[in-house]
Amino acid sequence: QVQLVESGGGSVQAGGSLRLSCAASGYTYSSSNCMGWFRQAPGKEREGVAAIYTGGGKPIYADSVKGRFTISQDNAKNTVYLQMNSLKPEDTAMYYCAADRRIPCFAGGRTDASNWGQGTQVTVSS
Repeated sequence: QVQLVESGGGSVQAGGSLRLSCAASGYTYSSSNCMGWFRQAPGKEREGVAAIYTGGGKPIYADSVKGRFTISQDNAKNTVYLQMNSLKPEDTAMYYCAADRRIPCFAGGRTDASNWGQGTQVTVSS
């Protein structure tokens, strides 16, 4: 049974940092091809934040987080991370980890995926 478990969310002031983790289990990590982070704020649609190919390659970032967020992975630990720096109030949202086999990863702004975590809340105060 595929499980994605996020952790690391919390409340920070603007300009602060958080590191999210997503531990994958129940399947062969590399078979998912793509791991991504998405977020959804109240009243807004889910949006892609960052994605990474489990086999390596250039990560993908939303324009709104380029230069501030970094996605990385530890294949030995079946874990993907999202380092978030210079956080802004508009980054406030529930953050979800996702796994998907289709490539290119989340192409065309696709926001559906095969498997999702339960989410972790990030709140940034001004």
